[in-house]
Amino acid sequence: MNDHTEWHFPRHPRSVGRARNLLADQAREWKVPDDAAETATLLLSELMTNALRHAGCAPGREIWVRFASRQQAVAVLRVEVSDACVVLPHPRDASPDDETGRGLALVDALAARWGAAPRECGVGKTVWFEVNCLEAAGSGV
Repeated sequence: MNDHTEWHFPRHPRSVGRARNLLADQAREWKVPDDAAETATLLLSELMTNALRHAGCAPGREIWVRFASRQQAVAVLRVEVSDACVVLPHPRDASPDDETGRGLALVDALAARWGAAPRECGVGKTVWFEVNCLEAAGSGV
């Protein structure tokens, strides 16, 4: 069984918090384990922030967020963030003095899988990650 929900946000800093809240609510509804939901919420925040800061695109373009679960017990939670910028992201080597540049490294460290690809519609890209929920539920952490 696959479930999903999708939201469209204006390119505004308040959208990051709104997206986090919606993911937290959806995770509770889908009975995602707390630690997996917290990880997904943190990583969503990083991808939303990247879409705001680095997706130089025309005003009025939205950021789309899609949450999807696979299997009835929510074995995997997948989160996708799409924007109108065609440049695919890549992790940076941030120096200890850098105040930014660690978001994708965090995604790489905490997600079970992640990636980025051009959108099928031909406008922009989608950056996604997956969090394993069954492992989180059995870890006792």
